[in-house]
Amino acid sequence: MKENIIQQKSFHFAIRVVNIYKYLISEKKEFVLSKQLLRSGTSIGANVEESIGGQSDKDFLSNISISYKEARETVYWLKLLQATDYLSEQEAESLLFEAEDICKILGKIQITLKNRNS
Repeated sequence: MKENIIQQKSFHFAIRVVNIYKYLISEKKEFVLSKQLLRSGTSIGANVEESIGGQSDKDFLSNISISYKEARETVYWLKLLQATDYLSEQEAESLLFEAEDICKILGKIQITLKNRNS
């Protein structure tokens, strides 16, 4: 079976999000913003998985679009956690880079599918 880059990247990103969530609640005692990050950051991969099992191109595109929105939301929470000093610049930097990379890939998938179906 062919490697699915977005499937792999979103899964590995979710692992990092779970780990940063555990850090935020145990070390920083931050429970609200971190929960938002956990939800959006793990939802990216869940929706990618759902899109792979989609019944049609329309279904696939719908779930990829949701993944993209969740990735954008994750970028927001990471920036907010950094701006409020729950995450240092160094802690947030690589997560933000990875989230932005996932956004780019998901955006390109959406454009490709929309152009193919036009």
